[in-house]
Amino acid sequence: MFDEHKLSEIQKKKKNWKEKTVPEWISRHPERKNDFHTSSNIHIKRLYTPEDIKNIDYTRDLGFPGEPPFTRGLHATMYRGRLWTMRQFSGYGTAQQTNKRFKYLLKEGETGLSIAFDYPTILGLDADHPLSLGEVGKCGVAVSSLQDMEVLFDGIPLNKVTTSMTINGPATMLLAMYIAIGDMQGVPREQLGGTTQNDNLKEFHAQKLCIFPPKPSVKLVTDITEYCAKHLPKWNPISISGYHIREAGSNAVQELAFTLADGIAYVESALERGLKVDQFAPRLSFFFAAHNNFLEEIAKFRAARRLWAKIMKQRFKATKPRSQWMRMHIQTSGCTLTATQPINNVIRVAFQSLAAVLGGTQSLHTNSFDEALALPSEEAVRVALRTQQIIAHETGVTDTIDPLAGSYCIETLTNKMEEHAMEYIDKIDSMGGVIAGIENGFFQKEIADSAYKYQREIENKERTLVGVNEYTVERDWIPIKLLRIKQQAEKEQVDGLERLKKKRNNKKAKQMLDKLHKAAEHDENLMPTIIEAVKAYATIGEICDVLRNIYGEYKEQIII
Repeated sequence: MFDEHKLSEIQKKKKNWKEKTVPEWISRHPERKNDFHTSSNIHIKRLYTPEDIKNIDYTRDLGFPGEPPFTRGLHATMYRGRLWTMRQFSGYGTAQQTNKRFKYLLKEGETGLSIAFDYPTILGLDADHPLSLGEVGKCGVAVSSLQDMEVLFDGIPLNKVTTSMTINGPATMLLAMYIAIGDMQGVPREQLGGTTQNDNLKEFHAQKLCIFPPKPSVKLVTDITEYCAKHLPKWNPISISGYHIREAGSNAVQELAFTLADGIAYVESALERGLKVDQFAPRLSFFFAAHNNFLEEIAKFRAARRLWAKIMKQRFKATKPRSQWMRMHIQTSGCTLTATQPINNVIRVAFQSLAAVLGGTQSLHTNSFDEALALPSEEAVRVALRTQQIIAHETGVTDTIDPLAGSYCIETLTNKMEEHAMEYIDKIDSMGGVIAGIENGFFQKEIADSAYKYQREIENKERTLVGVNEYTVERDWIPIKLLRIKQQAEKEQVDGLERLKKKRNNKKAKQMLDKLHKAAEHDENLMPTIIEAVKAYATIGEICDVLRNIYGEYKEQIII
Protein backbone atom coordinates (compact mmCIF):
# COMPACT_ATOMS: atom_id res chain seq x y z
CA MET A 1 0.00 0.00 0.00
CA PHE A 2 2.92 2.32 0.64
CA ASP A 3 6.04 3.04 -1.36
CA GLU A 4 8.99 0.97 -0.02
CA HIS A 5 11.36 3.90 -0.20
CA LYS A 6 8.96 6.10 1.77
CA LEU A 7 8.41 3.35 4.33
CA SER A 8 12.14 2.99 4.82
CA GLU A 9 12.43 6.73 5.33
CA ILE A 10 9.59 6.66 7.88
CA GLN A 11 11.26 3.78 9.75
CA LYS A 12 14.51 5.73 10.07
CA LYS A 13 12.79 8.86 11.27
CA LYS A 14 10.68 6.86 13.71
CA LYS A 15 13.81 5.20 15.11
CA ASN A 16 15.37 8.59 15.68
CA TRP A 17 12.17 9.91 17.30
CA LYS A 18 11.96 6.87 19.55
CA GLU A 19 15.62 6.99 20.65
CA LYS A 20 16.04 10.74 21.07
CA THR A 21 12.85 12.81 21.09
CA VAL A 22 10.72 10.54 23.22
CA PRO A 23 13.24 9.79 26.04
CA GLU A 24 14.05 13.46 26.35
CA TRP A 25 10.37 14.32 26.69
CA ILE A 26 9.62 11.43 29.06
CA SER A 27 12.51 12.44 31.34
CA ARG A 28 10.52 15.58 32.10
CA HIS A 29 6.96 14.26 31.59
CA PRO A 30 6.63 10.53 32.40
CA GLU A 31 3.76 8.66 30.79
CA ARG A 32 0.69 7.93 32.92
CA LYS A 33 1.40 4.18 33.00
CA ASN A 34 3.76 1.62 31.57
CA ASP A 35 1.27 -0.27 29.46
CA PHE A 36 -1.80 0.90 27.56
CA HIS A 37 -4.26 -1.68 26.30
CA THR A 38 -7.87 -1.94 25.14
CA SER A 39 -10.63 -3.68 27.07
CA SER A 40 -9.75 -6.84 25.11
CA ASN A 41 -6.15 -6.54 26.26
CA ILE A 42 -4.90 -5.52 22.83
CA HIS A 43 -1.70 -3.54 23.35
CA ILE A 44 -1.99 0.11 22.32
CA LYS A 45 1.18 1.56 20.87
CA ARG A 46 2.44 5.00 21.69
CA LEU A 47 2.18 5.90 18.02
CA TYR A 48 0.92 4.27 14.83
CA THR A 49 2.49 4.99 11.47
CA PRO A 50 2.10 3.75 7.89
CA GLU A 51 4.44 0.91 8.85
CA ASP A 52 1.65 -0.66 10.96
CA ILE A 53 -0.66 -1.09 7.99
CA LYS A 54 1.89 -1.60 5.23
CA ASN A 55 0.40 -4.99 4.34
CA ILE A 56 -3.16 -3.72 3.91
CA ASP A 57 -4.51 -4.22 0.43
CA TYR A 58 -7.14 -1.54 -0.06
CA THR A 59 -9.38 -3.43 -2.48
CA ARG A 60 -9.07 -6.72 -0.54
CA ASP A 61 -9.33 -5.46 3.04
CA LEU A 62 -11.30 -2.24 2.83
CA GLY A 63 -12.95 -1.85 -0.54
CA PHE A 64 -15.75 0.56 -1.21
CA PRO A 65 -18.98 1.03 0.74
CA GLY A 66 -21.72 -1.21 -0.55
CA GLU A 67 -19.19 -3.72 -1.92
CA PRO A 68 -17.46 -6.74 -0.35
CA PRO A 69 -15.89 -7.05 2.17
CA PHE A 70 -18.06 -4.16 3.44
CA THR A 71 -15.45 -2.91 5.92
CA ARG A 72 -16.42 0.66 5.05
CA GLY A 73 -20.16 0.07 5.24
CA LEU A 74 -23.02 -1.90 3.74
CA HIS A 75 -24.54 0.85 1.64
CA ALA A 76 -22.97 2.79 -1.21
CA THR A 77 -23.77 6.20 0.28
CA MET A 78 -24.37 5.21 3.95
CA TYR A 79 -25.83 8.05 6.04
CA ARG A 80 -25.69 10.60 3.20
CA GLY A 81 -28.73 8.79 1.80
CA ARG A 82 -30.50 7.41 4.83
CA LEU A 83 -29.78 7.63 8.54
CA TRP A 84 -29.82 4.60 10.78
CA THR A 85 -33.10 3.48 12.38
CA MET A 86 -33.51 5.13 15.79
CA ARG A 87 -35.06 2.38 17.85
CA GLN A 88 -35.45 2.78 21.64
CA PHE A 89 -35.95 -0.40 23.70
CA SER A 90 -39.36 0.07 25.36
CA GLY A 91 -41.74 -1.86 27.52
CA TYR A 92 -43.09 -1.82 31.03
CA GLY A 93 -46.24 -2.62 32.95
CA THR A 94 -49.26 -3.53 30.87
CA ALA A 95 -49.69 -3.50 27.11
CA GLN A 96 -51.73 -0.33 27.45
CA GLN A 97 -48.91 1.49 29.27
CA THR A 98 -46.33 0.40 26.72
CA ASN A 99 -48.60 1.36 23.81
CA LYS A 100 -48.64 4.86 25.29
CA ARG A 101 -44.79 4.90 25.47
CA PHE A 102 -44.55 3.68 21.85
CA LYS A 103 -46.72 6.56 20.68
CA TYR A 104 -44.73 9.05 22.77
CA LEU A 105 -41.43 7.93 21.24
CA LEU A 106 -42.80 7.95 17.70
CA LYS A 107 -44.01 11.51 18.30
CA GLU A 108 -40.52 12.47 19.51
CA GLY A 109 -38.88 11.18 16.34
CA GLU A 110 -38.18 7.49 16.92
CA THR A 111 -38.17 5.68 13.58
CA GLY A 112 -38.66 2.05 14.68
CA LEU A 113 -40.20 0.20 17.62
CA SER A 114 -38.31 -2.14 19.95
CA ILE A 115 -40.18 -4.21 22.53
CA ALA A 116 -38.84 -5.15 25.95
CA PHE A 117 -40.80 -8.05 27.44
CA ASP A 118 -41.02 -8.89 31.14
CA TYR A 119 -39.38 -11.96 32.66
CA PRO A 120 -42.52 -14.14 32.74
CA THR A 121 -43.06 -13.57 29.01
CA ILE A 122 -39.39 -14.23 28.25
CA LEU A 123 -39.54 -17.49 30.22
CA GLY A 124 -42.77 -18.63 28.55
CA LEU A 125 -44.92 -18.23 31.67
CA ASP A 126 -48.35 -16.68 31.91
CA ALA A 127 -48.86 -13.77 34.28
CA ASP A 128 -50.90 -15.95 36.66
CA HIS A 129 -48.17 -18.59 37.06
CA PRO A 130 -46.85 -18.73 40.65
CA LEU A 131 -43.29 -18.05 39.45
CA SER A 132 -44.47 -14.90 37.64
CA LEU A 133 -45.83 -13.12 40.67
CA GLY A 134 -43.77 -10.09 41.59
CA GLU A 135 -42.18 -9.87 38.13
CA VAL A 136 -45.18 -9.09 35.93
CA GLY A 137 -44.50 -5.92 33.94
CA LYS A 138 -41.41 -5.04 36.01
CA CYS A 139 -38.58 -5.26 33.46
CA GLY A 140 -40.68 -5.10 30.31
CA VAL A 141 -44.21 -5.36 29.07
CA ALA A 142 -46.33 -8.36 30.08
CA VAL A 143 -47.68 -10.32 27.11
CA SER A 144 -49.54 -13.53 27.88
CA SER A 145 -51.70 -13.81 24.79
CA LEU A 146 -52.81 -12.28 21.50
CA GLN A 147 -55.21 -10.16 23.53
CA ASP A 148 -52.22 -8.24 24.94
CA MET A 149 -50.62 -7.78 21.52
CA GLU A 150 -53.89 -6.31 20.23
CA VAL A 151 -53.66 -3.61 22.91
CA LEU A 152 -49.89 -3.17 22.43
CA PHE A 153 -50.32 -2.22 18.76
CA ASP A 154 -53.61 -0.42 19.03
CA GLY A 155 -53.49 2.56 16.66
CA ILE A 156 -50.07 1.57 15.26
CA PRO A 157 -50.33 0.36 11.63
CA LEU A 158 -47.80 -2.43 11.06
CA ASN A 159 -47.24 -1.39 7.45
CA LYS A 160 -45.92 2.00 8.66
CA VAL A 161 -43.34 0.87 11.25
CA THR A 162 -40.75 -1.83 11.67
CA THR A 163 -40.69 -3.63 15.00
CA SER A 164 -37.86 -5.35 16.83
CA MET A 165 -38.87 -7.89 19.47
CA THR A 166 -36.32 -8.86 22.10
CA ILE A 167 -37.59 -12.36 22.65
CA ASN A 168 -35.83 -15.71 22.35
CA GLY A 169 -37.32 -18.88 23.89
CA PRO A 170 -40.93 -17.96 22.97
CA ALA A 171 -39.96 -16.10 19.75
CA THR A 172 -42.17 -18.35 17.63
CA MET A 173 -45.18 -17.32 19.74
CA LEU A 174 -44.51 -13.59 19.68
CA LEU A 175 -43.86 -13.60 15.94
CA ALA A 176 -47.06 -15.60 15.46
CA MET A 177 -48.95 -12.94 17.42
CA TYR A 178 -47.40 -10.15 15.35
CA ILE A 179 -48.46 -11.95 12.17
CA ALA A 180 -51.96 -12.31 13.61
CA ILE A 181 -52.11 -8.57 14.35
CA GLY A 182 -50.98 -7.87 10.80
CA ASP A 183 -53.74 -10.15 9.49
CA MET A 184 -56.30 -8.26 11.62
CA GLN A 185 -55.05 -4.92 10.22
CA GLY A 186 -55.16 -6.28 6.68
CA VAL A 187 -51.39 -5.95 6.20
CA PRO A 188 -50.06 -8.56 3.75
CA ARG A 189 -47.42 -10.76 5.37
CA GLU A 190 -44.87 -9.84 2.73
CA GLN A 191 -45.09 -6.24 4.00
CA LEU A 192 -44.36 -6.99 7.65
CA GLY A 193 -40.95 -5.59 8.54
CA GLY A 194 -38.92 -6.08 11.69
CA THR A 195 -36.80 -8.48 13.68
CA THR A 196 -37.20 -11.24 16.21
CA GLN A 197 -34.10 -11.57 18.36
CA ASN A 198 -34.59 -15.34 18.36
CA ASP A 199 -30.99 -16.04 19.41
CA ASN A 200 -31.35 -18.93 21.79
CA LEU A 201 -27.68 -19.95 21.79
CA LYS A 202 -26.49 -16.80 23.52
CA GLU A 203 -29.01 -17.45 26.27
CA PHE A 204 -26.98 -20.46 27.35
CA HIS A 205 -23.68 -18.65 27.69
CA ALA A 206 -24.79 -15.10 28.50
CA GLN A 207 -28.32 -14.00 29.32
CA LYS A 208 -29.31 -17.30 31.01
CA LEU A 209 -33.06 -16.97 30.35
CA CYS A 210 -33.40 -20.38 28.75
CA ILE A 211 -36.52 -22.51 28.48
CA PHE A 212 -35.61 -25.58 26.41
CA PRO A 213 -32.28 -27.46 26.03
CA PRO A 214 -29.84 -26.28 23.30
CA LYS A 215 -30.80 -28.63 20.44
CA PRO A 216 -34.58 -28.02 20.43
CA SER A 217 -33.87 -24.34 21.03
CA VAL A 218 -31.85 -24.19 17.80
CA LYS A 219 -34.61 -26.18 16.08
CA LEU A 220 -37.13 -23.45 16.99
CA VAL A 221 -34.74 -20.76 15.70
CA THR A 222 -34.53 -22.62 12.40
CA ASP A 223 -38.33 -22.92 12.22
CA ILE A 224 -38.57 -19.12 12.16
CA THR A 225 -35.70 -18.80 9.70
CA GLU A 226 -37.37 -21.22 7.31
CA TYR A 227 -40.84 -19.68 7.71
CA CYS A 228 -39.57 -16.14 7.11
CA ALA A 229 -37.55 -17.22 4.05
CA LYS A 230 -40.77 -18.54 2.52
CA HIS A 231 -43.46 -16.16 3.80
CA LEU A 232 -42.05 -12.97 5.40
CA PRO A 233 -39.45 -11.61 2.97
CA LYS A 234 -38.96 -8.33 4.90
CA TRP A 235 -38.64 -9.92 8.32
CA ASN A 236 -35.25 -10.55 9.91
CA PRO A 237 -35.79 -13.97 11.54
CA ILE A 238 -32.88 -13.61 13.95
CA SER A 239 -30.71 -10.96 15.51
CA ILE A 240 -27.54 -12.83 16.42
CA SER A 241 -26.67 -11.13 19.64
CA GLY A 242 -23.32 -10.21 21.02
CA TYR A 243 -24.90 -7.56 23.22
CA HIS A 244 -25.86 -9.97 25.99
CA ILE A 245 -22.50 -11.74 25.75
CA ARG A 246 -20.82 -8.39 26.39
CA GLU A 247 -23.22 -7.40 29.15
CA ALA A 248 -22.50 -10.75 30.83
CA GLY A 249 -18.85 -9.72 31.12
CA SER A 250 -17.00 -10.65 27.94
CA ASN A 251 -14.50 -8.34 26.34
CA ALA A 252 -14.89 -6.94 22.81
CA VAL A 253 -12.97 -9.73 21.06
CA GLN A 254 -14.99 -12.41 22.83
CA GLU A 255 -18.22 -10.57 22.00
CA LEU A 256 -17.28 -10.54 18.33
CA ALA A 257 -15.99 -14.12 18.20
CA PHE A 258 -18.80 -15.79 20.16
CA THR A 259 -21.47 -13.91 18.21
CA LEU A 260 -20.07 -14.97 14.88
CA ALA A 261 -19.64 -18.53 16.12
CA ASP A 262 -23.34 -18.54 17.05
CA GLY A 263 -24.10 -17.18 13.58
CA ILE A 264 -22.16 -20.03 12.00
CA ALA A 265 -24.20 -22.53 14.04
CA TYR A 266 -27.49 -21.02 12.85
CA VAL A 267 -26.38 -21.04 9.22
CA GLU A 268 -25.34 -24.69 9.54
CA SER A 269 -28.72 -25.56 11.08
CA ALA A 270 -30.63 -23.85 8.26
CA LEU A 271 -28.50 -25.64 5.65
CA GLU A 272 -29.17 -28.98 7.37
CA ARG A 273 -32.90 -28.14 7.13
CA GLY A 274 -32.46 -28.01 3.36
CA LEU A 275 -32.49 -24.26 2.79
CA LYS A 276 -30.08 -22.70 0.28
CA VAL A 277 -27.69 -20.20 1.83
CA ASP A 278 -28.70 -17.35 -0.49
CA GLN A 279 -32.34 -18.06 0.37
CA PHE A 280 -32.06 -16.94 3.99
CA ALA A 281 -28.65 -15.33 4.60
CA PRO A 282 -29.62 -11.84 3.32
CA ARG A 283 -32.07 -11.56 6.23
CA LEU A 284 -29.70 -12.54 9.03
CA SER A 285 -29.02 -9.59 11.32
CA PHE A 286 -26.67 -8.94 14.23
CA PHE A 287 -26.78 -7.08 17.51
CA PHE A 288 -23.73 -5.67 19.28
CA ALA A 289 -22.94 -3.50 22.27
CA ALA A 290 -21.08 -0.20 22.15
CA HIS A 291 -18.84 0.22 25.18
CA ASN A 292 -16.60 3.01 26.37
CA ASN A 293 -13.31 2.13 24.66
CA PHE A 294 -14.05 4.35 21.69
CA LEU A 295 -11.42 3.29 19.15
CA GLU A 296 -11.70 -0.41 19.92
CA GLU A 297 -15.47 -0.32 19.49
CA ILE A 298 -15.26 1.36 16.08
CA ALA A 299 -12.68 -1.20 15.00
CA LYS A 300 -14.89 -4.04 16.28
CA PHE A 301 -17.82 -3.05 14.09
CA ARG A 302 -15.64 -2.68 11.00
CA ALA A 303 -13.89 -6.01 11.65
CA ALA A 304 -17.22 -7.74 12.25
CA ARG A 305 -18.54 -6.83 8.80
CA ARG A 306 -15.33 -7.90 7.06
CA LEU A 307 -15.02 -11.19 8.93
CA TRP A 308 -18.67 -12.18 8.39
CA ALA A 309 -18.41 -11.43 4.65
CA LYS A 310 -15.39 -13.74 4.47
CA ILE A 311 -17.13 -16.50 6.43
CA MET A 312 -20.24 -16.38 4.26
CA LYS A 313 -18.29 -16.36 1.03
CA GLN A 314 -15.47 -18.78 1.84
CA ARG A 315 -17.10 -21.17 4.31
CA PHE A 316 -20.71 -21.22 3.11
CA LYS A 317 -20.20 -20.33 -0.57
CA ALA A 318 -22.77 -17.55 -0.51
CA THR A 319 -22.85 -15.99 -3.96
CA LYS A 320 -25.14 -12.98 -3.49
CA PRO A 321 -23.36 -9.93 -2.02
CA ARG A 322 -26.38 -9.40 0.27
CA SER A 323 -25.81 -12.87 1.73
CA GLN A 324 -22.43 -11.57 2.87
CA TRP A 325 -23.95 -8.53 4.57
CA MET A 326 -23.72 -8.07 8.28
CA ARG A 327 -26.60 -5.74 9.09
CA MET A 328 -26.20 -4.65 12.68
CA HIS A 329 -28.24 -3.08 15.43
CA ILE A 330 -26.16 -1.51 18.17
CA GLN A 331 -27.16 -0.63 21.70
CA THR A 332 -25.11 1.51 24.02
CA SER A 333 -23.94 -0.45 27.01
CA GLY A 334 -26.31 -0.77 29.94
CA CYS A 335 -23.65 -2.31 32.19
CA THR A 336 -21.37 0.72 31.84
CA LEU A 337 -24.00 3.01 33.32
CA THR A 338 -23.48 3.98 36.93
CA ALA A 339 -25.95 4.53 39.72
CA THR A 340 -23.65 7.13 41.24
CA GLN A 341 -23.58 10.49 39.45
CA PRO A 342 -26.11 9.16 36.91
CA ILE A 343 -26.05 12.31 34.78
CA ASN A 344 -22.52 11.21 33.71
CA ASN A 345 -24.30 8.45 31.81
CA VAL A 346 -25.51 10.99 29.26
CA ILE A 347 -21.87 11.53 28.32
CA ARG A 348 -21.07 7.81 28.23
CA VAL A 349 -24.05 7.14 26.00
CA ALA A 350 -23.05 9.96 23.65
CA PHE A 351 -19.56 8.55 23.10
CA GLN A 352 -20.82 4.99 22.75
CA SER A 353 -23.44 5.97 20.20
CA LEU A 354 -20.88 8.03 18.29
CA ALA A 355 -18.69 4.91 18.11
CA ALA A 356 -21.68 2.97 16.75
CA VAL A 357 -22.28 5.57 14.05
CA LEU A 358 -18.61 5.79 13.10
CA GLY A 359 -18.63 1.98 13.01
CA GLY A 360 -21.45 2.02 10.45
CA THR A 361 -24.52 0.68 12.25
CA GLN A 362 -27.92 0.28 10.58
CA SER A 363 -29.94 0.70 13.76
CA LEU A 364 -29.20 2.21 17.17
CA HIS A 365 -30.67 2.21 20.65
CA THR A 366 -29.29 4.68 23.14
CA ASN A 367 -29.72 3.88 26.82
CA SER A 368 -31.30 6.39 29.17
CA PHE A 369 -29.16 7.91 31.89
CA ASP A 370 -31.45 6.70 34.71
CA GLU A 371 -31.29 3.02 33.73
CA ALA A 372 -28.84 2.07 36.48
CA LEU A 373 -31.61 3.06 38.88
CA ALA A 374 -34.90 2.21 37.19
CA LEU A 375 -36.65 1.73 33.88
CA PRO A 376 -36.33 4.83 31.66
CA SER A 377 -38.50 7.79 32.53
CA GLU A 378 -40.05 9.84 29.71
CA GLU A 379 -37.55 12.67 30.29
CA ALA A 380 -34.51 10.40 30.27
CA VAL A 381 -35.54 8.40 27.21
CA ARG A 382 -36.14 11.64 25.32
CA VAL A 383 -32.58 12.78 26.14
CA ALA A 384 -31.29 9.41 24.92
CA LEU A 385 -33.18 9.77 21.64
CA ARG A 386 -32.02 13.37 21.27
CA THR A 387 -28.42 12.10 21.58
CA GLN A 388 -28.90 10.14 18.37
CA GLN A 389 -30.61 13.05 16.68
CA ILE A 390 -27.77 15.45 17.59
CA ILE A 391 -25.16 13.03 16.21
CA ALA A 392 -27.24 12.62 13.06
CA HIS A 393 -27.98 16.26 12.37
CA GLU A 394 -25.42 18.45 14.17
CA THR A 395 -22.00 16.77 14.33
CA GLY A 396 -21.27 16.36 10.62
CA VAL A 397 -19.99 12.79 11.07
CA THR A 398 -22.81 11.52 8.85
CA ASP A 399 -21.80 13.64 5.88
CA THR A 400 -19.04 11.32 4.67
CA ILE A 401 -18.66 7.56 4.78
CA ASP A 402 -16.41 5.78 7.29
CA PRO A 403 -14.49 8.98 8.12
CA LEU A 404 -11.84 7.22 10.27
CA ALA A 405 -10.79 4.80 7.53
CA GLY A 406 -7.11 5.00 6.79
CA SER A 407 -6.27 5.93 10.35
CA TYR A 408 -3.14 3.92 11.13
CA CYS A 409 -4.56 3.14 14.57
CA ILE A 410 -8.11 2.27 13.48
CA GLU A 411 -6.95 0.01 10.67
CA THR A 412 -4.45 -1.73 12.94
CA LEU A 413 -7.11 -2.31 15.60
CA THR A 414 -9.56 -3.55 12.96
CA ASN A 415 -6.98 -6.10 11.82
CA LYS A 416 -6.25 -7.15 15.42
CA MET A 417 -9.95 -7.59 16.22
CA GLU A 418 -10.45 -9.80 13.20
CA GLU A 419 -7.30 -11.82 13.88
CA HIS A 420 -8.10 -12.51 17.54
CA ALA A 421 -11.79 -13.25 16.86
CA MET A 422 -10.81 -15.75 14.18
CA GLU A 423 -8.48 -17.50 16.63
CA TYR A 424 -11.48 -18.00 18.95
CA ILE A 425 -13.69 -19.24 16.10
CA ASP A 426 -11.05 -21.80 15.09
CA LYS A 427 -10.87 -22.96 18.72
CA ILE A 428 -14.66 -23.34 18.90
CA ASP A 429 -14.65 -25.29 15.63
CA SER A 430 -11.96 -27.60 17.00
CA MET A 431 -14.06 -28.45 20.06
CA GLY A 432 -17.03 -29.42 17.88
CA GLY A 433 -18.96 -26.17 17.56
CA VAL A 434 -21.07 -23.93 19.75
CA ILE A 435 -23.35 -26.53 21.35
CA ALA A 436 -20.30 -28.58 22.37
CA GLY A 437 -18.78 -25.39 23.79
CA ILE A 438 -21.93 -24.76 25.84
CA GLU A 439 -22.02 -28.31 27.11
CA ASN A 440 -18.38 -28.30 28.19
CA GLY A 441 -18.68 -24.85 29.82
CA PHE A 442 -16.17 -23.12 27.54
CA PHE A 443 -18.19 -19.94 26.93
CA GLN A 444 -19.37 -19.57 30.50
CA LYS A 445 -15.81 -19.81 31.86
CA GLU A 446 -14.32 -17.43 29.30
CA ILE A 447 -16.96 -14.80 30.06
CA ALA A 448 -16.73 -15.29 33.83
CA ASP A 449 -12.93 -14.92 33.77
CA SER A 450 -13.18 -11.75 31.72
CA ALA A 451 -15.83 -10.25 34.03
CA TYR A 452 -13.70 -11.06 37.08
CA LYS A 453 -10.66 -9.39 35.52
CA TYR A 454 -12.68 -6.26 34.68
CA GLN A 455 -14.07 -5.96 38.20
CA ARG A 456 -10.63 -6.48 39.77
CA GLU A 457 -9.25 -3.66 37.63
CA ILE A 458 -11.95 -1.34 38.93
CA GLU A 459 -11.47 -2.35 42.54
CA ASN A 460 -7.68 -1.99 42.27
CA LYS A 461 -8.11 1.36 40.48
CA GLU A 462 -6.19 0.05 37.49
CA ARG A 463 -9.25 1.16 35.53
CA THR A 464 -10.78 4.53 36.34
CA LEU A 465 -14.55 4.72 36.50
CA VAL A 466 -15.52 8.35 36.88
CA GLY A 467 -17.85 8.90 39.79
CA VAL A 468 -17.33 5.35 41.08
CA ASN A 469 -13.70 4.78 42.06
CA GLU A 470 -12.44 8.30 41.27
CA TYR A 471 -13.95 11.79 41.25
CA THR A 472 -16.65 10.77 43.70
CA VAL A 473 -18.99 13.20 45.44
CA GLU A 474 -20.88 12.98 48.69
CA ARG A 475 -24.27 13.77 47.21
CA ASP A 476 -25.55 12.75 43.79
CA TRP A 477 -27.79 14.86 41.61
CA ILE A 478 -30.74 13.13 39.92
CA PRO A 479 -32.68 15.75 37.97
CA ILE A 480 -35.80 13.64 37.34
CA LYS A 481 -38.38 11.51 39.08
CA LEU A 482 -37.61 7.82 38.60
CA LEU A 483 -40.18 5.56 36.96
CA ARG A 484 -41.58 3.01 39.40
CA ILE A 485 -43.84 0.21 38.18
CA LYS A 486 -46.92 -0.06 40.36
CA GLN A 487 -48.10 -3.41 41.64
CA GLN A 488 -51.49 -2.62 40.10
CA ALA A 489 -50.07 -3.56 36.68
CA GLU A 490 -49.71 -7.18 37.79
CA LYS A 491 -53.30 -7.34 39.06
CA GLU A 492 -54.64 -5.86 35.81
CA GLN A 493 -52.65 -8.39 33.78
CA VAL A 494 -53.79 -11.38 35.84
CA ASP A 495 -57.42 -10.20 35.81
CA GLY A 496 -57.29 -9.72 32.03
CA LEU A 497 -55.91 -13.22 31.57
CA GLU A 498 -58.68 -14.68 33.72
CA ARG A 499 -61.32 -12.90 31.63
CA LEU A 500 -59.68 -14.16 28.42
CA LYS A 501 -59.79 -17.79 29.55
CA LYS A 502 -63.50 -17.41 30.33
CA LYS A 503 -64.57 -15.73 27.11
CA ARG A 504 -62.40 -17.51 24.49
CA ASN A 505 -63.50 -20.71 22.71
CA ASN A 506 -61.70 -23.11 25.06
CA LYS A 507 -62.53 -26.13 22.90
CA LYS A 508 -60.87 -24.48 19.92
CA ALA A 509 -57.85 -23.47 22.00
CA LYS A 510 -57.40 -27.05 23.25
CA GLN A 511 -57.69 -28.44 19.71
CA MET A 512 -54.91 -26.15 18.59
CA LEU A 513 -52.69 -27.15 21.53
CA ASP A 514 -53.27 -30.84 20.74
CA LYS A 515 -52.38 -30.17 17.11
CA LEU A 516 -49.19 -28.43 18.23
CA HIS A 517 -48.28 -31.41 20.40
CA LYS A 518 -48.51 -33.73 17.40
CA ALA A 519 -46.56 -31.35 15.16
CA ALA A 520 -43.76 -31.13 17.74
CA GLU A 521 -43.68 -34.92 18.13
CA HIS A 522 -43.27 -35.25 14.35
CA ASP A 523 -40.52 -32.60 14.30
CA GLU A 524 -42.46 -30.36 11.93
CA ASN A 525 -41.87 -26.66 11.45
CA LEU A 526 -44.07 -25.32 14.25
CA MET A 527 -44.67 -21.78 12.98
CA PRO A 528 -47.92 -22.48 11.04
CA THR A 529 -49.45 -24.39 13.96
CA ILE A 530 -48.40 -21.79 16.52
CA ILE A 531 -50.02 -19.06 14.40
CA GLU A 532 -53.26 -21.05 14.54
CA ALA A 533 -52.88 -21.54 18.29
CA VAL A 534 -52.34 -17.87 19.13
CA LYS A 535 -55.28 -16.92 16.91
CA ALA A 536 -57.36 -19.26 19.08
CA TYR A 537 -56.05 -17.24 22.06
CA ALA A 538 -53.95 -20.04 23.46
CA THR A 539 -51.53 -18.36 25.88
CA ILE A 540 -47.76 -18.30 25.88
CA GLY A 541 -47.71 -20.44 29.02
CA GLU A 542 -50.01 -23.04 27.49
CA ILE A 543 -48.00 -23.24 24.25
CA CYS A 544 -44.68 -23.44 26.09
CA ASP A 545 -46.04 -26.14 28.38
CA VAL A 546 -46.81 -28.28 25.31
CA LEU A 547 -43.23 -27.83 24.12
CA ARG A 548 -41.79 -28.39 27.59
CA ASN A 549 -43.51 -31.77 27.61
CA ILE A 550 -41.85 -32.68 24.31
CA TYR A 551 -38.44 -31.03 24.63
CA GLY A 552 -37.87 -30.89 28.38
CA GLU A 553 -36.48 -27.90 30.29
CA TYR A 554 -32.89 -26.68 30.39
CA LYS A 555 -30.99 -27.04 33.65
CA GLU A 556 -27.96 -24.80 33.79
CA GLN A 557 -24.54 -26.31 34.32
CA ILE A 558 -22.70 -24.25 36.94
CA ILE A 559 -19.15 -23.45 35.87
CA ILE A 560 -16.58 -22.14 38.34
